Amino acid sequence: MNFINLAAERYSLRKFSDKPIEKEKLDLVLKAGQLAPTAVNFQPQRILVIESQPALTKLKDCTPYHFNAPMALLVCYDKAVSWKRNSDSKDNGDIDASIVATHMMLEAADLGLGTTWVGNFNSDMIMKLFELPKNFVPVTLLPIGYPAEDAKKHSWHSQRVPIGETVFFNDFSRWEAKEIDKAARNAHH
Repeated sequence: MNFINLAAERYSLRKFSDKPIEKEKLDLVLKAGQLAPTAVNFQPQRILVIESQPALTKLKDCTPYHFNAPMALLVCYDKAVSWKRNSDSKDNGDIDASIVATHMMLEAADLGLGTTWVGNFNSDMIMKLFELPKNFVPVTLLPIGYPAEDAKKHSWHSQRVPIGETVFFNDFSRWEAKEIDKAARNAHH
């Protein structure tokens, strides 16, 4: 599948089948994460594969958004390794972990698996229950598995803001004019 079709067809899966993920497919998903670009190629990502029943049960204590997936990937970064921007010390670990997670999410879709990006979890509980080292920062959970037979895209899946409202060339002067127009329209309603 070409990339634009893959990106358009991939959706947040919220209903998983019980079918186990083949080791070969999991290995490819993890390889896609390994190949993802990171700042200065420091590769601070740390991924926990949550697959055993005891681990999946612990996950349910950390978030209601596990969707009973047969597996989940907890994507973290090691703040002792991540690159920090010189001008303001911005830690790029969260960005690196997000790029890694996105690569894995898209590889999973290409392999016929589904995922959903879960940012709503109790970080302290994850740190405690999964015994994360103190310098690891959890960024996202990716429940992963095969779609259930009756799984479907959310009704909002295909709704996108027009590209002209999100992409600008050379400066943001057009954005400022749009915001002024939008504020004027809203004042009249």
